[in-house]
Amino acid sequence: MSEEHQNTNTIENLDIPSPGGPSAIEETGLVAELQRALAEKTEQVKELNDKYLRLAAEFDNYKRLAQRDQRDQIRFGNEQLLRELLPVVDNLERAVKASRNGGSSDVLIQGVDLTLKQLTGALTRFHVIPVETVGQPFDPATHQAVTSVASEKIPEQHVVDEFQRGYRLHDRILRAAMVSVSTGQAQDGAPGTDKTTGSS
Repeated sequence: MSEEHQNTNTIENLDIPSPGGPSAIEETGLVAELQRALAEKTEQVKELNDKYLRLAAEFDNYKRLAQRDQRDQIRFGNEQLLRELLPVVDNLERAVKASRNGGSSDVLIQGVDLTLKQLTGALTRFHVIPVETVGQPFDPATHQAVTSVASEKIPEQHVVDEFQRGYRLHDRILRAAMVSVSTGQAQDGAPGTDKTTGSS
């Protein structure tokens, strides 16, 4: 093989496309297409980034509003209950004023009784219900036994008397009732005993 045939790929021949390879026009078109695709993707990334920044700002605003609402709820959560109690305070003040101005004790008792009913009604509207006690089976979850007594009328392990009323809010106990519990009938006809049992 002569030297002329061996050196066909010289510098002068580099610009000439080889047969079967992409032409310069095809390469230019491919580059332009890739540039367009890159520009489209760049625009999409910019739009997504803007959307992300807007969502992040909206979430920050929502978080601030939620925190403010939570603070207000803590500060003013009892507002409705307190508004219900204000008329009760008014009636108590009227009863005290009437008694100081020489009103009879009957008027004072009636005023206090009316005020107590009003207060109980306000508590009921907020689902604060008294715990049932006298004659009921002793329940350590709702009753606090302070004494035990023999009783001819009340069965054993049932509440005989209530010393302090208990209350529940919906299904939760706000305060257990302080009660005395029956030990059943006294032995050998002995009078009923009254002994401290402690809290349950």
